[in-house]
Amino acid sequence: MQFKKQITVIILLLLSAAIISPVLSNPAGFYNVVEFGAIGDGETLNTHAIQAAVNECSKNGGGTVHFPAGTYLSGTIYLKDYVKLNLSSGAVLLGSDQVDDFPLNKCDFPSYSDKYVGRALIWGEGLRGIGITGSGIIDGQGAAFRDNLPDESGWDIIMAVYDDTTRHRPQARYIDRPYMIRLISCHDVLVEGISLRNSPMWMQHYLNCDFVSIQNITVYNHGSYNNDMIDIDCCRNVVISNCFGDSDDDGITMKSTGELPTENVAISNCVISSFCNAIKMGTESNGGFKNITITNCVVRPSSEQDLIYGRREGLAGIALEIVDGGALDGITISNIAISGTTAPIFMRLGNRARKYRPNIAPPPAGTFRNVFISNVIASGAGGTGCSITGIPGHLIENVTLSNIKISFIGGGLKQLVNKDIPEHEEKYPESTMFGVLPAYGFFCRHVDGLTFRDIDIHYNEPEYRPALICDDVHDLKLFNFDAQVSKDVSAQIILRNSHDAFISGCQPEDTDVFLLLEKNSSRIKVIGNDLKGVNRPFIVDESIQMETLDVAHNLSDKQE
Repeated sequence: MQFKKQITVIILLLLSAAIISPVLSNPAGFYNVVEFGAIGDGETLNTHAIQAAVNECSKNGGGTVHFPAGTYLSGTIYLKDYVKLNLSSGAVLLGSDQVDDFPLNKCDFPSYSDKYVGRALIWGEGLRGIGITGSGIIDGQGAAFRDNLPDESGWDIIMAVYDDTTRHRPQARYIDRPYMIRLISCHDVLVEGISLRNSPMWMQHYLNCDFVSIQNITVYNHGSYNNDMIDIDCCRNVVISNCFGDSDDDGITMKSTGELPTENVAISNCVISSFCNAIKMGTESNGGFKNITITNCVVRPSSEQDLIYGRREGLAGIALEIVDGGALDGITISNIAISGTTAPIFMRLGNRARKYRPNIAPPPAGTFRNVFISNVIASGAGGTGCSITGIPGHLIENVTLSNIKISFIGGGLKQLVNKDIPEHEEKYPESTMFGVLPAYGFFCRHVDGLTFRDIDIHYNEPEYRPALICDDVHDLKLFNFDAQVSKDVSAQIILRNSHDAFISGCQPEDTDVFLLLEKNSSRIKVIGNDLKGVNRPFIVDESIQMETLDVAHNLSDKQE
C-alpha cells in the first residue's frame, strides 16, 4: 500500500512539473512561440516573443520554432543558423502593416537589388540549415503598403544604412515595402508546404544562396506592386517543385542582380498564373543564367480579376532575357501547357547595360546561346506574336524549338508585314516591346543557329501576316513547319538578309506563296517539301542570286 502511494505522488509531481514548465514537455529542439509570450490574437505585436524563440533555438544548436493555431502579428524576424520556422494548420504569421516594424538592413553581398530593398518579414544572411515549413499561412498585408512612400526625412534613415558611395540610392517607391522572405548568402535552405499571401513587394527573394529546395508551396500575391511569386537571384543548386502560384507580377523568376550567375536550377511540376511573365529569366542579368531545366509546368490565367499592371491574359509564358551583360547558356524547357498570355515564347538579347554597382564600368553586351524548348502547347495566345531577337553584332546562338503547337487569336493586318521594327537595344525587355509584330507566329532577328522542328501554329480570327519572318538569321533549319496562312498573305515564310537555310518536310496548304526571299538572302536549300497546296512555291526579289538557291525533290506543279 505504501509503495502505491509513493508511485501516485511521483506521477502527480511529474504532471505538476509539466504544467509549471511546459518547455520541459517539448521534444528536444522544439520551441513553441506561445511559450515565449506570443499571443495569436491577430492584434498583439509578437516580434520580440518570436525572436526570443528563434534566439533560444539557435543558442541550443538549432531545431524548430513552432507556431500553433492562431494569428501572430509580427515585424521582422531574423533567422539563425539551423533554425526552421514551422507553422501548423490554422497558424497564420501576419506581417505588420506598420513600416517601422521592419528595420532597414544592409546585406554584404552587393547587387542591384540594394537599390530597392532593405526590409523583410523574414530575413536571414550568411546562415546554414534554415527552413520555413508547415501547412500554415504567411500573410504580408501587402495592400496596406501599396501607396506607402516616405517623406524627405526618411532619406536620413535610409542613407544611414546604405553608403551611397558604394551602393545605389534606394528608390522611395520600393524601400518602404518589405519583402515577405529575403535570404542572402545562405546554404541549405528548405521552404516547404506553406501558403504565402499578399506581400508588399516580392514574395520571396533568395540572393546568392546555395542548395535551396522550395517544394509544395502555394503563393497568392496580388496585394501591391512588384508582386513576384519567387525570385531566384545569383543562386546555385536550386530545386523548385510541386508549387502553385498566382501573382500580379512575374511568376517563377530567375535573376542575376550581382556578379554571380544563377545556375544549376531544376524546376518541375508547377502551376503558374501571372499578369506579367509566368516563367522568366531576367530582367537583371549581370551574372547570367547557366544550366537550368524547367519541365512539366502549366501556365494558366490568374484567378484574380483586378490587376495592378501587366495584362489580364499575362505577358509571356516563357521569357528569356539577357540585357545587362552576362551569359545565358544551357537552358532546357519541356512539357509546358500555356493558356492565354500575350506571347507564349519571348527571347531577347539586348544591351540595357545596367550596372549592379555605381562605381563599375557598364557591362558589355551579354551572350545568349544553347536553348532547347520542346513539347509546348499553347492556346489563346495574343495577337502580338512571339519573338526571338538579338541586336546587331550580338546574335542569339543555337536555339531549338521542337514539337510546339500554338493557337493565336489572330486579327493581324496586312500592312504590318513591312512594319519597321526598331532595334531598341537599351529598352526594357518585354514581349510587347516592339508592338504588334510583322509575323503572327515568330519574328526572328539577329540569330545564328535556329531550328524549328515539328511546329504547328494557327489562328482563330482572320490573319493577314505571315507565320514566320527571319531577318539576319544564319544557319536556319525548318523541319515540318506547319502554319496556317491566308491566301492574301505575301508568303507563309519570309527570309530577309538570311543565309544558310535548310527547309524540309513542309506541306503548306491553302496559301498563295510558300517562301519569299528578300534582301540578299543566300545559300537557301528547299528540299523534300510537298508544295502542291500553294500557287507559287517561291518568290525572290531582285537582290537574290539564283545560283545560291538549291531547290530539289519538292512535290510541286509550279516553281518561280
